[in-house]
Amino acid sequence: MLDATTRSGGTATATPPAAATEFAVARELVISTELSGAKELAISTEIAVGASTGLIVRPASLVARCTRALLSPWSRLSLLAVLLAGAASSVLLFEPQRLLSDGWPPQLNGAAAVVAFAVAYGLVTVAFVPRPLLSLAAGALFGSQLGLASAVGGSVLGAGLAFGLGRLLGQDALRPLLRGRWLTAADGQLSRHGFRSMMAARLFPGIPFWAANYCAAVSRMRWLPFLLATALGTIPNTAAYVVAGAQASAPTSPAFLIAMAFIAVPALAGVVVAWRKRHHLRGR
Repeated sequence: MLDATTRSGGTATATPPAAATEFAVARELVISTELSGAKELAISTEIAVGASTGLIVRPASLVARCTRALLSPWSRLSLLAVLLAGAASSVLLFEPQRLLSDGWPPQLNGAAAVVAFAVAYGLVTVAFVPRPLLSLAAGALFGSQLGLASAVGGSVLGAGLAFGLGRLLGQDALRPLLRGRWLTAADGQLSRHGFRSMMAARLFPGIPFWAANYCAAVSRMRWLPFLLATALGTIPNTAAYVVAGAQASAPTSPAFLIAMAFIAVPALAGVVVAWRKRHHLRGR
């Protein structure tokens, strides 16, 4: 490197190579320190924001494990059992059968009474109250036409509630248990031929209403065939009980006798069919 001289005759000092190197290293160190500090500040800011918004991925906490345990299939099935036990206990406590002797509360009348009875009808059928008793009460309270409308509406409502509860809380836990030959066959029949199977279950007097509801819920039957078959299939049997309740004050009237015959004949036919199937199975 050439030395630079001044016009005045003095000599200007030259920049030594070692000093220039030290200056460059020091400058790079300062820049690196600044970048490192900025990066640490950005990471700290990101952690703080993530902690405030809950977006940081953390290991499964105790709350998450408890939530998974509560939402497991067997926990939901246990909840269903508790709900049904509580509903059945409430029914035993309030004794809805007293409607047949005490009548409907006087403050409810007209269309409001019919709707209220239909809602109550649906709720108590979920708790295993026999539908014939409720249908008799509907006929005694509202007569044949309004009683039938209220009873059928309550039947569809109760079936829908039971189906929804069974599908939401019981299906995942119970489906893996369908391994027996009869259980597998019943599940396949309900899943593939939902409307036809449910119509037969509603028309056949030997199958309890609640049992058909929860069996259908465990199967893969869809909502529409289930509700439609329930609405149509419950009409004949329900109408017989409603008419019998409406004509209970005149037990010798033709309407009452026809209704009782319509109740007795299918029940007797169901007993005969069940008995024949029993001997047929023994023969196998």
